[in-house]
Amino acid sequence: MAERELIDTDVVIVGAGPAGLAAAIRLKQLDPALSVTVVEKAAEIGGHILSGAVMDPVGLDELIPDWRQRGAPVGPAVTRDTIHLLGRRSDLKLPNWLLPPLMKTHDGVIVSLGDLVRWLGDEAQALGVDIFPMTAAVDVLAAPDGSVEGIVTGDLGVGRDGQPKPGYAAGIGLRAKYTLIGEGARGSLGKQLIQRFNLSDGRSPQKFGLGIKEIWQIPAAMHEPGRVDHYLGFPLDDATSGGGFCYHAADRKIYLGLVVHLDYRNPTLSPFGEFQRFKQHPSIARLLAGATRLSYGARSLTSGGWQSIPELVFPGGALIGCAAGFMNAPRLKAIHSAIRSGKAAAESIADAIGKGRAHDRLEDLPGRVMATGIGAELRRVRNVKPLWSRFGTLLGVGLGGLDMWVNTLFRFSPFGTLRHQKADFATLWPKSAAHEKRYPAPDAKTVFDRSSSVFLSNIAHDEDQPVHLRLADPAVPIRDNLPTYGEPAPLYCPAGVYEVTEAGGFPVFRIHSANCVHCKTCDIKDPAQNITWVPPEGGSGPNYAGM
Repeated sequence: MAERELIDTDVVIVGAGPAGLAAAIRLKQLDPALSVTVVEKAAEIGGHILSGAVMDPVGLDELIPDWRQRGAPVGPAVTRDTIHLLGRRSDLKLPNWLLPPLMKTHDGVIVSLGDLVRWLGDEAQALGVDIFPMTAAVDVLAAPDGSVEGIVTGDLGVGRDGQPKPGYAAGIGLRAKYTLIGEGARGSLGKQLIQRFNLSDGRSPQKFGLGIKEIWQIPAAMHEPGRVDHYLGFPLDDATSGGGFCYHAADRKIYLGLVVHLDYRNPTLSPFGEFQRFKQHPSIARLLAGATRLSYGARSLTSGGWQSIPELVFPGGALIGCAAGFMNAPRLKAIHSAIRSGKAAAESIADAIGKGRAHDRLEDLPGRVMATGIGAELRRVRNVKPLWSRFGTLLGVGLGGLDMWVNTLFRFSPFGTLRHQKADFATLWPKSAAHEKRYPAPDAKTVFDRSSSVFLSNIAHDEDQPVHLRLADPAVPIRDNLPTYGEPAPLYCPAGVYEVTEAGGFPVFRIHSANCVHCKTCDIKDPAQNITWVPPEGGSGPNYAGM
């Protein structure tokens, strides 16, 4: 690494999401004299945040008990929550008495997580936290003994050829006593540290989903503030896990989306295409008649649960939030756990610094985090995702429901603890063994193409910067993936980044990195594990509003 300016701080936090900001706020609550620095790769706080979202308020209650009085930007309280089983044209509403209590959320509120983290950012800054948007963390500072001493931020003003341009500014080193990684699912530093310190040894492979979300403004007659609907079945086949959601927020807005778990098998499946089909179902299409689409985005999320959580600590820091995989997939809830994990991590760090420690393993941190309720919550639903993956939606979800009821009533599982069998990249069938899926043509009413959708994500990438989607071997997509799988990258990517085209009579693999919404799906699903997502220049990527 070239000589860089080094700046010292007590704690550096990567990612201004709910986990990172909760940690920053709690550190300042405990010791206002601590210097706390948060770096965020988006152009502004919340710009890369995307979530459903119905929030369980327990985490925020514990962090900032008077958040309602302080004006936190939350939407309506949940008034009714219904699970639907969709056929191609049918809609079966499951009775609420059938649902295990572990699926329910007491006092849930519909939120824009992007708006909420902006507010949390203001709260953190008011306490004296230093937050730096447009700052990508690209590496860690390592001590001679291998412990983590902080992070390195990315250079600004580098051309696609790797050479400095006018206005070039070298990244800096932020040296800290402890480093917290709160990048969200499949973050680049989290992935690096998990590999470096073997944090996933003995765990099941982490599982992921791709969540695609749109915000629509619908006619007043169709709008029911506080209404929450979750959907199983159509458009996904029985062997493909995932489901849809529709949350009625304020101002005649609905948050509409589909999560497709990335252990799907058919290489011709397109999560983006499935979302377009979802919107054509009569139960959804009637909501969108006369409605206006306002926003679009996509983001990967963890779904492995209890058995996929890596070791949380490494020498000099810890993983928090979705970087550690605290998503409760059956409930589709993670915000409260992210906040709880950040708060508990902050308490462990404050104690350590108070005793004069630095750069060591925070041995008490995992216990503190799990004791917040995260451990009990995730352990009781640990078999739902494995059962779903093994037995499909109808049987698997039914068995998962039974398992949750037994856990609720008797505090044990008849299945023990089921392991996840394969990482998501290893589940694809050869194209020759799969039925080719077809998707509807855009009508610009409910069905759209990728380019018009990505336009709504307010993407900003300088075209003349190094490509942040790196191929370990540029020959793999055409030489290996194309004949075996039909090269699935153009299908699994929800943003039109990848293309197989022809030049001189031969197929060519192209990367349109300026389209990237930073969902990380390619890093997860590429069957050859040949694609690595790394942060582009700080401030690049989507700039979501209200997502």
